[in-house]
Amino acid sequence: MQGEGSGGAGADVTRSLLLVDDDQVWLQRLAVAMERRGFAVITASSVQDAIALAREHAPDYAVIDLRLEDGSGLDVVGVLRGVRPNGRIIMLTGYGNIATAVAAVKLGAVDYLSKPVDADAIEAALLAGDGENPAPPERPMSADRVRWEHIQRVYELCNRNVSETARQLNMHRRTLQRILAKRSPKE
Repeated sequence: MQGEGSGGAGADVTRSLLLVDDDQVWLQRLAVAMERRGFAVITASSVQDAIALAREHAPDYAVIDLRLEDGSGLDVVGVLRGVRPNGRIIMLTGYGNIATAVAAVKLGAVDYLSKPVDADAIEAALLAGDGENPAPPERPMSADRVRWEHIQRVYELCNRNVSETARQLNMHRRTLQRILAKRSPKE
């Protein structure tokens, strides 16, 4: 349900951070990366757990996935805004679209990032001043890498069913099998 960590050594100010995502492997990697950057991290993998932790801890920062197994991360944004009106909330999604981005911002999110995203981009978005845009990444992912990440995400969402993934991506099944057999492209 949750994991807690402390900030980096020598940090004068504790920056509490709630991370919410139902991809456990990614959630734990991000938690470790953000702890190394000086955040005191609390994790949740469901809307229900995230709402309970938000009410209990009222974190300074939050990074929330839009689609969770038990509902929408937008529900968590509303609760967070109520318990910490000046907190900084970042929405993440593998399914970026204008409607959900607008809804997230109206509810109080300060940024909306599309997956795949790295810890540096998340930290930049969390720490950007009001009205300030974070700097673009020094080395953005290549188009091949973004495509590969998207295919992998859809494949996982289809419970590793190649035929269903091919249908969802409007791709020939054999083409998809060749892509899945290869290693990920370099950044």
